[in-house]
Amino acid sequence: MTRVGPRDMKAGCIITNDPPDWPPQGIALHQPYRGGTMDLLTSQPLSTQLIPTMTSRHLILLSVILFTGATTSPAGDPVPETDWRQFRGPAASGVGRGYQLPESWNIETGDEVAWQTRIPGLGHSAVIVTGNRVFVTTAVSGIKEAGVKVGIYGNIASVDDKTAHSWRLLCLDRGTGEVLWNQCLHRGVPRIKRHTKATHANATPVTDGRRIVVSLGSEGLHCFDLDGKRLWKRDLGLLDSGYYQVPAAQWGFGSSPILFENTVIIQCDVQKGSCLAAFSLETGQQLWGIGRDEVPTWSTPTLWRHGNRSQVVLAGYRHSGGYDPRTGQELWKLTGGGDIPVCTPIAAGDLMILSSAHGPSRPLRAIRFDATGDITPKSTSGSTRHIAWSLPSDGIYMQTPILYDGLLYACRMNGVLGCYDPATGKRFYRERVGGGVGFTASPVAADGKLFFASEDGRVHVVAAGRTYKHLATNPLGEQCMATPSLSGGLLLIRGQDHVFAIGTPCSLPRSTTAASDTTSVQP
Repeated sequence: MTRVGPRDMKAGCIITNDPPDWPPQGIALHQPYRGGTMDLLTSQPLSTQLIPTMTSRHLILLSVILFTGATTSPAGDPVPETDWRQFRGPAASGVGRGYQLPESWNIETGDEVAWQTRIPGLGHSAVIVTGNRVFVTTAVSGIKEAGVKVGIYGNIASVDDKTAHSWRLLCLDRGTGEVLWNQCLHRGVPRIKRHTKATHANATPVTDGRRIVVSLGSEGLHCFDLDGKRLWKRDLGLLDSGYYQVPAAQWGFGSSPILFENTVIIQCDVQKGSCLAAFSLETGQQLWGIGRDEVPTWSTPTLWRHGNRSQVVLAGYRHSGGYDPRTGQELWKLTGGGDIPVCTPIAAGDLMILSSAHGPSRPLRAIRFDATGDITPKSTSGSTRHIAWSLPSDGIYMQTPILYDGLLYACRMNGVLGCYDPATGKRFYRERVGGGVGFTASPVAADGKLFFASEDGRVHVVAAGRTYKHLATNPLGEQCMATPSLSGGLLLIRGQDHVFAIGTPCSLPRSTTAASDTTSVQP
């Protein structure tokens, strides 16, 4: 293995092994920011369109929050009931615990809607929550009517938008939806085009409760404090996650950063020079980087903790694998599956569920935690020493499956939902949640319910259990591609134009027998 020191560094990520395409061409060669003078982009006010819609009932709920302190915590201390700090929340599970959530709501009448706040621009990033603050990113094009094309189709085309964009990070009040601040992350013409179904703000931010890290792909890795003050910026070079068989088809970048202790880890699978890299959360300095023999992917890595061991698991086509989060050392490797991985790996105790479905292969399989070396099987069906089970045709392309109350749920892009035993792979049912439109957003689950958002903005609610039961369909009135988030009694859904807060910010835990009575709360 070739160790590369700082003085040998020529690209945005230092690579500590010799990948097949090194030096990279997909990552632009440049000298990274090393301190000194940096132009800080200042906050700018938004128009009055950003003022959230609230009712008097919601103002009463706000007073309850202020008096009870239900959503506040010391900086850096996690609050599991309300904090949702990364893509798919705690442990990337997509699961919220302990609070009630409505089965039905009405955006037009405001029934069960705590607030809705208009967000400018386009973004598929999910919202994150820490304490009483909600964070969301967006990219504002110079084209007024910029949009995305939803539906089930196979077009690989890019959007030819060469106007200057403004990438922004917004902070909202969790109780009211009020915009507390709106910070510009970057301005300029995007270095890579986006897919017709994508945006230039696909990656979800991550926070440790004191700092927020945002990946803009080719526009850099950015870190801010909770008040919108820039702490550091890192140029990662050109990150082109377009179609590997047609390099001219640029699609943008979509992998979200994750945190391990005081380290930011990001998966950069791109046209050439794919890598996994780690940076200091405190300073942005790169800690390690490992090259990967991989085509462009859109998957976000998962931190897998079991016993006293931790590993970062990456989904891939040529190169799925587990890595030591402290050193980047590869622990195991798996080749094969769908050739454009999008799903995030999900932990199921001592098993890791991997799913992919693009191209001729679409396996859904479970990897054992003690896997070591090259575990690639001869067949995509059956089990091996390191693969507990594998279903060759049950894999999911876009949505990340979800494990909830002992059952695994996997929904296809066409809305067909499967329910499985995560220990054996046995399927209990396969039913259609909705048809005629695509399903890209990953599901979330809480309060005995699963929530599936279709691209045309209909949120389908399904009861958890081995028997399929569709509970409700709730229209948002706009397109939805972003994965929902959960925060206490709120279901937070990022549509194309708004962030919707469904439920009640101060809803009581499910164990509470008495209904919430806001009139009984005293200062």
